[in-house]
Amino acid sequence: MTVDQVLERIRAIRDEAVTEASGAADADALEQVKVRFLGRKSELIAVLRGLRDLDPAARGRVGQEGNAAKTAIQDALTARADAVGSGPAEAAEDPTLPGVRPPVGHAHLISSTLDRLLDVFHGMGFSVARGPDVEDDYHNFEALNMPEDHPARDAQDTFFFSDRTLLRTHTSPVQIRVMETTPPPIRMVFPGRVYRRETPDATHSSEFHQLEILYVDRGVTMRDLKGALTYFAHQLFGDDLPVRFRPSYFPFVEPGAEVDIGCFGCRGTGCRICGQSGWIEILGSGMVHPSVFRHVGYDPEEVTGYAAGMGIERIAMLRHGVPDIRLFYENDVRFLTQF
Repeated sequence: MTVDQVLERIRAIRDEAVTEASGAADADALEQVKVRFLGRKSELIAVLRGLRDLDPAARGRVGQEGNAAKTAIQDALTARADAVGSGPAEAAEDPTLPGVRPPVGHAHLISSTLDRLLDVFHGMGFSVARGPDVEDDYHNFEALNMPEDHPARDAQDTFFFSDRTLLRTHTSPVQIRVMETTPPPIRMVFPGRVYRRETPDATHSSEFHQLEILYVDRGVTMRDLKGALTYFAHQLFGDDLPVRFRPSYFPFVEPGAEVDIGCFGCRGTGCRICGQSGWIEILGSGMVHPSVFRHVGYDPEEVTGYAAGMGIERIAMLRHGVPDIRLFYENDVRFLTQF
């Protein structure tokens, strides 16, 4: 064919494609038009591939006309696609067909677990207080009976900004701030995000959430602590599970105790969940140390109190069978939609 004949054929292909695209009844028909006129085996593409066989003077004219035809066809396809939508013609035209319900979001598992914890403590008469994520050395360590040589103050465990400024390693500093400004009685819980230098694995994260509990008044005893935390454990995990208190050491309480519940997987016979012990640790607790009271201006001869703390992620993992703490932060919709 002569150059003029090639140009004429390109224009004919263009006109035919635009006409068929404009008359396509639905998305399927439109796709067929696209494949026929712009697919790898289409006549227009074959013409453009033959440009190398033309002399340089004609190559520019044919290439320009071919590209213009491709653009015109694509514009026609796009315009018709907006009209017919992405489904069959009958779906686009039938107003009686049901619509597509958009996905509905919901609270993250950490948020819903925290809400459940707060519900339990609200029912017991506790209010909520929050504090800053960036803390000073005094409130995070010293006022909580951790002197400068205490292992918990090691720089390898804490994110320091300077010698005296850091990301809080627990929510206990909020207890100190509240007691500094509030006379007893105090009955509060302190939720928040905390930070520690940890190597992430299935049970550890450098950023996680805690909930701490504080009750200070005249005559508060270990019996009050055991009663409140036993009630809490039964509300979260069921009142058919036993609860035990094991002596343990925490610098800001004396005496201190770990709180365990009977394993809900094996009912005490031993399994993978409880490490064959029959018990699962859920939180740490104890009677507030007298030196902590002295730091905030309370007289330990006049008032006593108990404190407790737990990891919110740990509670969520136990209640919902989550095997890896990293799942909470990976934003995998398949995981999140399960809850």
